[in-house]
Amino acid sequence: MTASIVALLAATGTYLLFTATAFGWRDRAPATAGRLGFTPRAALRQWLAQAGLAEVALGEFVSAMALLGAGGTALAYAVFGSLLPAIFAGVASACAPVGLYRNRRQARREHAADEWPRLIEELRLRSTTLGRSLPQALFEVGASTSDELRPAFDAAKREWLISTDFAHTLDVLKTQLADATADLVCEMLLIAHDLGGTDLGPRLSALAEDRRNDVASRKDARARQAGVRFARRFVLVVPLGMAAAGSLIGTGRAAYSTALGQALVLVALGLMLLCWAWAGRFMRLPEPQRVFAPAPRSDLAADDRAAQP
Repeated sequence: MTASIVALLAATGTYLLFTATAFGWRDRAPATAGRLGFTPRAALRQWLAQAGLAEVALGEFVSAMALLGAGGTALAYAVFGSLLPAIFAGVASACAPVGLYRNRRQARREHAADEWPRLIEELRLRSTTLGRSLPQALFEVGASTSDELRPAFDAAKREWLISTDFAHTLDVLKTQLADATADLVCEMLLIAHDLGGTDLGPRLSALAEDRRNDVASRKDARARQAGVRFARRFVLVVPLGMAAAGSLIGTGRAAYSTALGQALVLVALGLMLLCWAWAGRFMRLPEPQRVFAPAPRSDLAADDRAAQP
């Protein structure tokens, strides 16, 4: 009974620590929830959208985590022959999709950051020099984007063709992209569309220059971190390999089955996880905050109902 309680507490602590590191949560809610007025569910939806999984249901994502957790538990029990390390490994395996899509989200955001200076300049050119209307210029620019960004522009174009409501169209685009730069561009376009004015071109030009400088600074910082990132992965793989090899030599597997062996394995895995999270926290680059993020869809629907006579 005591072993089960300890295993449950260890699994819960591992889950909370890993998700706090992966999602950037503080206390009991995501860090962005308070600033944006999002619920935890809406923040998770935004995280999936930034990873390119806007169409994936939360239930499907949780089911995949559960299946991987069960597989990791069975594999660890076969290697170590004990319950506590197996549960610990199962929790870590369940969190593997979070880490995988966190990397995918990061790569997608970096790619979008590289794309935006060119897109903003092209948008400025089409909306000012070529005299296109703002919706037309936006959709023409969206047609020339990469495969990662184009679905968001296609969804916004469908919304425009259905409703011709530029504000809702931009909300769709901001929700699909879930990007701070996209929020700024959309707000500039909305103000120019609703109020008019001749200063849209200079503002877009200044924003493009600022995004170029930001991309150059981030690339330089990531290049300086390349060696540290390799060492971080190397230090994680070596102890796991040594533990697996030790279980196959002599009475190594039997030693893991003892109460002391289980406790030491659990402590070692916990230390590895803490060091991994601690090192990742120091290497994390600050991300631009979404100041003009759209409200959750439930809030938008409530606002629409309140505006109806």
